[in-house]
Formats: sequence, structure tokens, C-alpha cells
Amino acid sequence: MTGKQKRQLVDALQVTLILIAIFIMLVPILWIFMAAFKNHIDVFQLKLFFTPSLENFATVFEPPYYLGHKLMNSTIVAFVTVLLAIPIATMAAYSFSRFRLRGETLMLVIILATQFVPAVVIILPFFVMFRDIGLLDTRIGLILVNLSIVMPFAIWMIKGFIDGIPLDTEEAAMVDGSSRIQVILNIVLPMAAPGLLTAGIFCFIIAWNEFLFALILTNKNAVTLPIGLALFKAEEGDLWNLLSAAGIIIMVPMFVLALIIRKYFVQGMTMGAVR
Repeated sequence: MTGKQKRQLVDALQVTLILIAIFIMLVPILWIFMAAFKNHIDVFQLKLFFTPSLENFATVFEPPYYLGHKLMNSTIVAFVTVLLAIPIATMAAYSFSRFRLRGETLMLVIILATQFVPAVVIILPFFVMFRDIGLLDTRIGLILVNLSIVMPFAIWMIKGFIDGIPLDTEEAAMVDGSSRIQVILNIVLPMAAPGLLTAGIFCFIIAWNEFLFALILTNKNAVTLPIGLALFKAEEGDLWNLLSAAGIIIMVPMFVLALIIRKYFVQGMTMGAVR
């Protein structure tokens, strides 16, 4: 076998493995998409040809499911979490990146270490604290919990982006008379915008899909979409057609968001990877 034939064989093998991986990832999504338009009986049959219906999407917004209220809760909690987390994380990341702080390494390690604490370990302290201060089953409580989850990740991620910005640029601006705030607003933030957007996307996804804390800390008023999926049960078992319709509603915002910001997302990931 010649060298050219070996390369062709390797390329063919790589393409085959990629297609297999894509197939494995897309089959569950395709099944959910098809089941969302089937009735309760057809969903248990592997029918590729059936009469689609939008009835499931209308049903999930009606009693007793009220998916619209849960959709609003998830949207508000996720957006407010990102709006609070990114500015705070950016200020912390800039401080770690540009100033020599006493105990800086220890603080960064502690921030990172919080990501390794199992959620089930800290859910009870959150529950007791929120019960005592009246934040159980509230959007504010979920926002605070989500901030504790995404902040360490956002700080570390944004710090990597800011570390990649040349310090000489800031020093030159300060020599010309710009204040530290002006440097941050006019130089650092525009240059780090792709990185901030990338961090914001990840924070939004984490807050949007968070399940355990929302399960324990909410009951009725602040229930989010992931918790709402557990409501699609009946005497005959799981209502997979309704569950699939609700799953599509959860996934669609993520797909739309990814399509809108895909260029900035790739740019931000590259900026964070190349130091």
C-alpha cells in the first residue's frame, strides 16, 4: 500500500468516525423532534411517516402543565443571572489579571475549588438559609444560587481572555491621560467582548438547564422548565409526546442563540485558548 493510499484510508476512516459520532448525537434529537408532533399512541411506534400535529405544543401551555409560566421563570432567572454574573466576574477577573494581590493564587484556587463541591452537599445549607429569610420558591433565590454556580467559572474564563490582551495597550492609554475606568471601558471591554460573550453563553446555558437546586428550592411559583418536564405523567405512564414538545421548547432558544452568536463564540473560544 502506497503512502497516498494510506492517507486516503486514514481520511476515509476519520470521515466515517465523524459521521458515526454525528449520527449518535442527532438520533435522540431527531426522535424527540418527531415525537413532539405525534399523538400518545404513535409515539411508541417507530413510524417515520405519520400525520404531524401541533396539538402537543398547545397542550403543554394549558392546565395542569402551565409551561408558559415555567418558561417565563427560566427566562428571567437565566437572563438576570447572566446580567449580574458577567459584570461582577469581569471586575474580579480584571483585578486578578492586572494587579498583584496578596494571596492571589490561594484565592483563585479557592474559587476554582468551589466547582468541585457536589451540589447535593450544599443544597441543604441553601434550603435552610432561604427558608429562614423567605427566599424559598422565589426567582431571587434561584438567581442567587445560579450566581454561586456560574461565578467561579466566569471569573476563570474571563481572566484567561483578559490575560491575552497586551498590557502595553493599557499603559499607553494611561500615559495619554486615560483613567483606569476609561481604559477598562474603552480598551479592555471591546477587546475582550468575544470572550465576555462566550462566558455569558456558558453561564446562560448553565442557568437555563440547572435542575437540582430548582427541584429542591422551588415548589410552585418559581418552578423552571427542567422541573416542569417531570410533570408530564399520567396513570398510563410518561406522556412522551408532551415531554418531547416541552423538550423542543427548551432546546429551541439554545439553538437560536448558537446560530446568532456562533461567529463570536468561535472567536471567543480561540481567544481563550491562545495565550
